[in-house]
Amino acid sequence: MADASLLRFRFVIEAALAHLESRREEVNDLNVFPVADGDTGDNMALTLRAVLAELDDLSTQGEIDEIGRDQIVDSVARAALLGARGNSGVILSQLIRGAAEELISRPGELVDPVLVAAAMARAADRAYGSVRDPAEGTILTVVREMAARAASEIAHMAEPRLQHRVDDATQNEMLAYVLEHALDAGQASVKRGPELLPILRESGVVDAGGYGLTVIFAGVIAALRGNEPPPLEHHAPARITHPQHHSSTFRYCTNFAVTGDNLEPGPWIARLEALGDSVLVVGDSSTLKIHVHTDEPEQATALFTGTGEVSRLDVADMHEQVEQRSARVGEAIAACGILAVVNGEGMRALFEGMGAHVLDGGPTLNPSTYELLAGIHEVPAEEVVVLPNSPNVRMAAERAAELSEKAVRVVPTRSMAAGLAAAVALDADADSRRNAAAMEEALTHVRTGGVTEAARDDTQGRFRRGDSVGFIDEELVAWGEPQETLEVVLGELGREAELLTVIEGHGAPLGSDAVAALAPDTAEVELSVGGQPAWWWLVSAE
Repeated sequence: MADASLLRFRFVIEAALAHLESRREEVNDLNVFPVADGDTGDNMALTLRAVLAELDDLSTQGEIDEIGRDQIVDSVARAALLGARGNSGVILSQLIRGAAEELISRPGELVDPVLVAAAMARAADRAYGSVRDPAEGTILTVVREMAARAASEIAHMAEPRLQHRVDDATQNEMLAYVLEHALDAGQASVKRGPELLPILRESGVVDAGGYGLTVIFAGVIAALRGNEPPPLEHHAPARITHPQHHSSTFRYCTNFAVTGDNLEPGPWIARLEALGDSVLVVGDSSTLKIHVHTDEPEQATALFTGTGEVSRLDVADMHEQVEQRSARVGEAIAACGILAVVNGEGMRALFEGMGAHVLDGGPTLNPSTYELLAGIHEVPAEEVVVLPNSPNVRMAAERAAELSEKAVRVVPTRSMAAGLAAAVALDADADSRRNAAAMEEALTHVRTGGVTEAARDDTQGRFRRGDSVGFIDEELVAWGEPQETLEVVLGELGREAELLTVIEGHGAPLGSDAVAALAPDTAEVELSVGGQPAWWWLVSAE
């Protein structure tokens, strides 16, 4: 049976996360430092979720006295580090680690206002030490001033120490009293941030990380008192009025972990700064967490080849985030979503109409692993199914799935027509494993084909460049004039099908009425405009 103390701590963290989730988008929309990437709330939430998952795992291993405080706080600190993403997440993980280190240093002491204040002070020191050039007006200032206020409050308390155990309600109220005063200082510090940091003042906004920290503390206080969180002032979103932040910023927010032996953060900072900015390297001799904004995420990970194992890679396209900020406000986080690789505006609309997040694969439908990782990051879901929609994309998609922090499954769709058929099976409330299985089952009932323009002469003399060529499941079945070729493809696919879906591409040489007339009478025909550049028509048969 799990120890009550561990369950109590979990309850407090869960309440903090719940309050952060309730204001997550508000925190996201504040972020302009160092770039307007809009993900501060998400990043801080992911860090707390990692802590919760670790606490759940620990609760199955035995009672807290048997596990030992050292192991618990070390496990929680490591989970926060590995789960952290983005500047704000990494700094929050260091706050958690600093507080954990203080708890380890005071074995046997009851958690009282003195211990909490000391943990906050250690957390502030840890956070400042993790940043190469600390900027005042940010979360760093907020946590320092909150820690100072906590220390001031306990200096005026008649009995800030717990020498003997007291009932839970008394202990909770003592802690809530100190934290509430610290929260007051935190709110004042957040409001003062624009006076200290010009970019905040220019954008008419407060620091997202600092505000997110006050939201977390408000959730903790609510849990300790068993009532609603203390009121927090709402802040207006950032004004994106500075194009230079978009054009001069490195594109990818890149996060990953490195595990190995004899690792030290210091030597890697300069090497990473040669590739980008906003560098954070934190951790210990066995685990490092890396954060860097760069245009070359693959070079950042390559620095550690031969040094340790790279894992938990997360790559976010910050340019895309800026463009999609308005669309993301209020968007719910589903259990599972789809990333579909597409080209053509009509095809994009078809997939988006089915609830998929799309990644433009370009004219050749061939995105890189890191573009796929960025796309996976952007899907507003805990887990993701990737539809590569081309045999050429499958390997890159599977590599991205291996590297991503999210749980990702790749369903090997070989065309966009097949991808549409698979996307129908999405259940946003199910996990990626169940969705992938359902999509693969759906594909067993679908055959696909297409007609396009030959790019070169056939070596066997069957057709010349510019002629039409028709395929069924990648097998060449017809060639010649467009109308004759399409009629063969539709006839073969429609022989045993109930439904034929025909998607018109860019420059298709026949109109919709002519296409519909070519289909066999035994099948219903649905016509859509995909605008895909490489295929005049894509066809699926169900």
